[in-house]
Amino acid sequence: MNTRTLFTAALAASLIALSGCAVTRGRESVGAYIDDSAITTSVKARFVDNNAVDAASIKVETLNGTVMLSGFAKNGNEKATAERIARDVKGVKSVRNEIAVRP
Repeated sequence: MNTRTLFTAALAASLIALSGCAVTRGRESVGAYIDDSAITTSVKARFVDNNAVDAASIKVETLNGTVMLSGFAKNGNEKATAERIARDVKGVKSVRNEIAVRP
């Protein structure tokens, strides 16, 4: 009986561990999820390196190669610069620029 309980516990633990590896962002594959994470990281890093963009004020999300920018910019030039930087990152298919310009 003890062996059976141990086996059941090990099986349950294995199923829980395997389900933790599943991608839950829609039907995106694990590889696509990793690519999207790399794109997001690259865009954010380029924002930090660029003095014309306030990286702390702009949020970056990526899904299937589409980058969505949101947050606030000081002016239209900062908004346009952020979009240009995002478009220049390898792997980006399109950019949705939802950045609002502060009055």
